[in-house]
Amino acid sequence: MKPSEIRELSLEEKLRKANDLKEELFNLRFQHEIGQLENSQKMKQIKREIARVKTITKEA
Repeated sequence: MKPSEIRELSLEEKLRKANDLKEELFNLRFQHEIGQLENSQKMKQIKREIARVKTITKEA
């Protein structure tokens, strides 16, 4: 998601998006541990998305 798209969301939607991303990261970590994760770069992307959403949420 682009920063401009995140800025358009309401505060509640931003918090929901961050929680969804955290849940996805948890699932990716679990897949990584049991050896089913095919694209390990996906974890890095999700971590950046979480940081981006949190940063933009604190701006307002």
